[in-house]
Amino acid sequence: MIRRKQGGKAALYILYLIIGLIAGAVIGGQTIRMLYSRGVAASEKQAVNQQTAAASAAAAPSDNDALISRRNAIVRATEQASSCVVGVVVTQVQVVRNPYYFGDFFDLFFEPNLIARPVESMGSGIIISADGLILTNFHVVDGAQKLFVDLPAGKEVEGKIVGVDPATDLALVRIAGDGYPAARLGNSDSLLIGEWSIAIGNPFGFLINDAHPSVTVGVISAVNRNFAPSEGTVYQNMIQTDAAINPGNSGGPLINAEGEVIGINTFIFTSNKSNKGSIGIGFAIPINRAKRIVHELVTYGKRRPIWTGIFGSNLDRSVAMALGYDRTWGVVITDIAKNSPGDVAGLAAGDIIVRMDHTRIYSMADFEGLWADCYVGDVVEVQYVRKGKELRTSMLLKAMPER
Repeated sequence: MIRRKQGGKAALYILYLIIGLIAGAVIGGQTIRMLYSRGVAASEKQAVNQQTAAASAAAAPSDNDALISRRNAIVRATEQASSCVVGVVVTQVQVVRNPYYFGDFFDLFFEPNLIARPVESMGSGIIISADGLILTNFHVVDGAQKLFVDLPAGKEVEGKIVGVDPATDLALVRIAGDGYPAARLGNSDSLLIGEWSIAIGNPFGFLINDAHPSVTVGVISAVNRNFAPSEGTVYQNMIQTDAAINPGNSGGPLINAEGEVIGINTFIFTSNKSNKGSIGIGFAIPINRAKRIVHELVTYGKRRPIWTGIFGSNLDRSVAMALGYDRTWGVVITDIAKNSPGDVAGLAAGDIIVRMDHTRIYSMADFEGLWADCYVGDVVEVQYVRKGKELRTSMLLKAMPER
């Protein structure tokens, strides 16, 4: 009896042990699975966080990216051209009344007491060749007794005038030395209305005492702007820009977004005589014209004047009717020199010139302004009216005969 009870207890203990092992296995398995799941989830979360951080870092612009975005076409063009822009300092001599002389009464009987005094002025220029050729405006160097060039690095060197062309308001200066940075010259015939334009020069150079050029930005507002001749200077086919051109900018370059020189800044319109600052209407000489002037000045030391032998005048209604012409625009030839280019081309007094090289001629201003872009050796197509009939001829331009 005692053995059965003991045997029953042993079996019960074995049963409890088996049940405990099974329960432990089940609970342990669940615990291991739960811990494994938590570990995987934590690993996945860490991986996602790392990927998110990496993506955020990639999306966030670095300082280098910001610098690249700031260096746009205008900045790059300025960097290319600014090292070629110089200041042109000119000393002129002005004759003025002696401020310490109070002889107004005696001036009625004798010559006034006058004195000569040096006056400095400043403009801009652009280096166009490595051997120191500088293109600028004629009005910048006109009357120069001394001429110095301020380089962007701060060095001042003496300059010599190679040649000038007052008719187109251009001049060429040379400085000694070699290896200068030369600007790239573009094509002013391919300009687009509305494209970027950048004016570079040295406005108020004396005031700020800094040789580094200033930069203003605008667009090409118009091309082929014509103005009536002024004191022997003909401003024809000018480039209009709203990039600010201020005193001291004259002679400096107007460049495009590729850093190419497309014009020479020359003058501005102002609101009145007292306000001489820019109001967004500035004008530049086309660089294609300047290229040919440079060739003339380098080769001949001057712009060779063109000779056509044609003398003309504006038309009025009575003259037009007398010549059988039903319009009042054009230029009538009043006389023509014998054996001149006009004479050789078959033109004669009484002919009415209405077009030259695809340019309509309305008046003598158009006729004279056309020669700004014509040179000795060029052939000009002439359309004219004779006795009511339209005719055409070609005229070979020659240099003015020596007197």
